[in-house]
Amino acid sequence: MRPAAKTAAMMAVLTLGMKILGFLREVFMAGFFGTSYIVDAYVMASVIPGIIFAGIFTSVGASYMPIFSKIVEDRGIDEGNRFTSEAITLASFIALIAAAVGTVFAQPVVSIFARGFVGETAELTVFYLRITFSYLIFTAATGLLESYLQYKGTFLKPVLTGYLQSGFVLVAIIISAFYSHYFLAFGLLIGSILRLVALTFVAKGRGFSYRPTRHIGSAAREITVLAIPVFIGSTVNQINSFVDKMLASGLDEGSVSALNYGYLLINMITALTITVIVTIIYPRLTQFLAAEDYGRFNDSISTGMNIILIIGLPCSLGAMLYSHPAVQLVYERGVFDSASTDLTAGAFFYYAIGLTFIAVNALLVKAFYAMQDMKTPVICGAIGAVTNIVLNLLLVGPMAHRGLALATSIAAIVNATMLYYWIRKKYPKVQVVREKAKIWKITFSAFICVGISWPVYKGIGAIAASTSALSSTVTTLLSLFGAVAAAAVVYLILLKFFRIQELSLLRDLIK
Repeated sequence: MRPAAKTAAMMAVLTLGMKILGFLREVFMAGFFGTSYIVDAYVMASVIPGIIFAGIFTSVGASYMPIFSKIVEDRGIDEGNRFTSEAITLASFIALIAAAVGTVFAQPVVSIFARGFVGETAELTVFYLRITFSYLIFTAATGLLESYLQYKGTFLKPVLTGYLQSGFVLVAIIISAFYSHYFLAFGLLIGSILRLVALTFVAKGRGFSYRPTRHIGSAAREITVLAIPVFIGSTVNQINSFVDKMLASGLDEGSVSALNYGYLLINMITALTITVIVTIIYPRLTQFLAAEDYGRFNDSISTGMNIILIIGLPCSLGAMLYSHPAVQLVYERGVFDSASTDLTAGAFFYYAIGLTFIAVNALLVKAFYAMQDMKTPVICGAIGAVTNIVLNLLLVGPMAHRGLALATSIAAIVNATMLYYWIRKKYPKVQVVREKAKIWKITFSAFICVGISWPVYKGIGAIAASTSALSSTVTTLLSLFGAVAAAAVVYLILLKFFRIQELSLLRDLIK
């Protein structure tokens, strides 16, 4: 497991780098264009294609891996490569139609999604949108090549190609600032082309060369059967997100932003930890099931679950306990004042309640996908979405935006519970949790370590505050660092005491 642990550590580092590069992009955009109509048009044109077509490409990508694994197991890698070529042709064909329709109807699309845009802003959005719709053609193939490389055990190079894309977007922003803002959207288009070219070379080095084909009937049938439920689930999530934003828009000014900033922090935590683990585990799950090796499948999923709990539980508890200083440290500067911190910290606290369950959902959904069961996650997700909407309506009155965040967390808990129940009921051979006592030991250790960190945080804060030379930001930083360090030491000691075997994997991550 040491190579997997090293890969996970490197992926976490590279993902952090991507987040930093994305932040730099925003800094340059703000510095060159401020909050002008140019930025409004660019942002809207960037997100509209995803809002309309993300569900289609997500469903095709999710369906590819289990089918490909089964074909390779039954008929060999050559047939698997043929299927991959067919899948890329199918996805590219769908993307080509989507891009053509989007380009032709860009103006009415902008009228629907950006009703408040008029005059020069609307015209520029239409111009940008015709370009951003075009990059769908390249992102469709990119997703499938990434899945292929993950199956082959190549995880780091696909992440590195993301740097190429993001880097060119940054270059386009700089060029646009000195020449013409019309170049902005071309950064997204050319960046996606460069990433696809790079991934093509990486895939060729791992044994795959794309062969154009007109015979996509078998691939279309196999993928469509699995993709439809995933597409429905993605659509339900979009509706769910829309309801959240709609209700938040009726609250006090800053509520929508507070929810957005709070969830961004949760997203950062999961992206650097849980997402990396699930990304590495998923190809293994599909391979073991294709070979009907339930022993190794259970080893992988139970180990994955334990690692998720080991990481997720203290992160969740720590985020709740330190929600205010964390938000203050990350965001509070410029026009983001103490009132903004209070709003965002409230959302972050209630989002943090569901952090571990969001991670559990991600793992269990991939387990169902590996078994080519796309319907069960959709049903559970739909029930979770209904739960979220009902709770939104009940909690938004007494708790305002905090109620919306709490509703999201409770819905995640409901969803995770249902997924766990159904995977045990429908697939008795699958053992997600092998040792319940271990779960209780991990939970106990997480509560103890986070609890002990609080007096450390307060103590360091008191000492630092007595030193007039230190700013409040430095004081908060030192206090949080000391609290996290103390919690980590206590946590590792407790996990060692309880003989949690997965601790060795965590040690591999930091060696």
